[in-house]
Amino acid sequence: MKIYYKRAFAQFVKKASRPLQLQIEIKVLEVGANPWRGKQKLGDLQNIYVYKFRFHTQEHLMAYQFDYAKTEKKLIWIDFLQIGSHENFYSQLKRTL
Repeated sequence: MKIYYKRAFAQFVKKASRPLQLQIEIKVLEVGANPWRGKQKLGDLQNIYVYKFRFHTQEHLMAYQFDYAKTEKKLIWIDFLQIGSHENFYSQLKRTL
């Protein structure tokens, strides 16, 4: 399985505090183990999954998409698109896509 990080995702992680970076790393591994853990979006954001998690009191959303080989039953690639708080998250995600 290959993991890719888009620029918006990488920049957020780079600017985040060290404890938040470690939490994001854990969540990336959890999503990589089970990509259906997030909720699939509809409409404009079709085929995009969003996984929500809390860090201290702040809720963070992580957007990603993936490809799964049904015949081999394994994940081929996962692309982490964006991460951030709920405020303006979906409008920013639409702009980046």
